[in-house]
Amino acid sequence: MDFFSRSPEQTRRIGARLGGALQAGDVICLQGDLGAGKTTFVQGITRGWGSLDSVSSPTFVIVNEYRRAEGGKLFHMDAYRLDSMQEAEEIDLDSMLMEGALLIEWPERIDPLVPSERLWVRLEHMGGEEREMEFRSSGKRYDDLLEFIRHSIVGGD
Repeated sequence: MDFFSRSPEQTRRIGARLGGALQAGDVICLQGDLGAGKTTFVQGITRGWGSLDSVSSPTFVIVNEYRRAEGGKLFHMDAYRLDSMQEAEEIDLDSMLMEGALLIEWPERIDPLVPSERLWVRLEHMGGEEREMEFRSSGKRYDDLLEFIRHSIVGGD
């Protein structure tokens, strides 16, 4: 599914719809160049998920952990600065997924470690404040999640 966002707030709203549907074990991959809107999208996801914490890019700390009042964790990982697959393995994605959902920026850098069932979102800066958002699902859970997002964005049966 492709969608064009006309503003940062629209990107956040789409993210919020996704965030409200996330469950522990969900993997959301966020691909896009610097400035493509990944962090803006994550701000929306965490808002919809109910995070008590503010969002910042985890570029230098690798993984940010967000929490919400009713419990649960949401992990936000940035694989951009990982130097090797071994370094990525040490982060232990499996233990994070047992505790919460995982958002991965620059997932293509660690693709062999990312579960094959996932939702992949590619963001591309189109000019001004416009972003193209391409959603691809892999696995029944993510097919259902993508259908939920499509329905919440464009409506219909």
